[in-house]
Amino acid sequence: MPEIGRDRRGAWRAALACMVTLSVAMGLGRFAFTPMLPIMLHEGKLELAAGGLLASLNYLGYFLGAVSCAAISVKASSMVRGGLLATAALLVGMGLLHSFTSWGVLRTAAGVMSAWVFVFASGWGLRRLAETNAPALAGVIYTGPGIGIAMTGLLGGALGRWGSEAGWIGLGILGLALIAVIWRVFDDGERAPAGTAGAAAPAAAARTAASAADRSDAIWLVALYGLAGFGYIITATFLPVIARQALPGSSWPDFFWPLFGLAIIPGALIGARAPTHWDNRLLLAVAYALQALGVVFSVAWPTIGGFALGSLLLGMPFTAITLFAMRDARRLRGNAAAGLIGYATASYGVGQIIGPLFAAPLAQRTGSFQVPLLVAAAALALGAVLFAWVWFKSRRSITI
Repeated sequence: MPEIGRDRRGAWRAALACMVTLSVAMGLGRFAFTPMLPIMLHEGKLELAAGGLLASLNYLGYFLGAVSCAAISVKASSMVRGGLLATAALLVGMGLLHSFTSWGVLRTAAGVMSAWVFVFASGWGLRRLAETNAPALAGVIYTGPGIGIAMTGLLGGALGRWGSEAGWIGLGILGLALIAVIWRVFDDGERAPAGTAGAAAPAAAARTAASAADRSDAIWLVALYGLAGFGYIITATFLPVIARQALPGSSWPDFFWPLFGLAIIPGALIGARAPTHWDNRLLLAVAYALQALGVVFSVAWPTIGGFALGSLLLGMPFTAITLFAMRDARRLRGNAAAGLIGYATASYGVGQIIGPLFAAPLAQRTGSFQVPLLVAAAALALGAVLFAWVWFKSRRSITI
């Protein structure tokens, strides 16, 4: 019984440390730009199209970081710690440097760091949960981005009242404080039980040999995961700006982004509890449909109620989509799923890069985000339909 208790404590230490890690790397390092953008626009430091370019550079960095992970052989704990420290430094740098070129370099580097930390912290955390017999705590890990987004939304606007420089530096200092709290946890489990890798190898080889029959499903997963990246990112990048255009003079626009972040938390916990026998493609179809509906609400009902409901519907499936996609990759490739996950993450990154580059110039020319948002909703709806069709086709072939 005591050993089980120690395992339980170790599992919670790992889950909570990874939760805080993703809060810093994703919520602060990657998404702090969303609440800071309207402040920088108001100060005249950026135009909307330039803001869209900075957002896309961050997502380009995320793409480059994701595709480079397979070539990195550094210990996971070292990658996580180094990436977290770099993230905090890059946040502070956004407040200390003042040229567009330097901001572009910093946001690109922040994207690389967020991808590295996400991949290596996920791998480290899921391994620790497996070692401590607590895989159900995976949902706790993936509440991290939501918590971080909520923090950036609530604190970014408040700090920004003293100017965007104070906002960026304050978020960087917050990141350093959080990093200090979890730093030592990544020493846990450094000496894995002997034979673990060897035991996994036969299963991985068996899955790899069998994967030829699933190649079509893998191609669909990679392609459709990119639609998720494009479909959510326009709202996720410009939500405060969109809300301020629709509700001039209102204080509510500052709260929709934190609401989006808070909605991620129950979505991640519920998604992690979805039974393994439920088909991931159907779960992805439902999640895409919910996000599409959330985007439509911000267009069709541009009021406090519409933006609030849209933020909830967009946020709840956000990390659940990642969970279901990773689970489907493991269904197709087993323990050899890292390559497929990398391709899917790269596709998601491409969608994120294209979104702001498409939306910001169009919105600046037309004075409205209505058309970009409708295109984003259509991309998500298409993804939902195609995932349902792929599932139906596979069920039909089994029946025949």
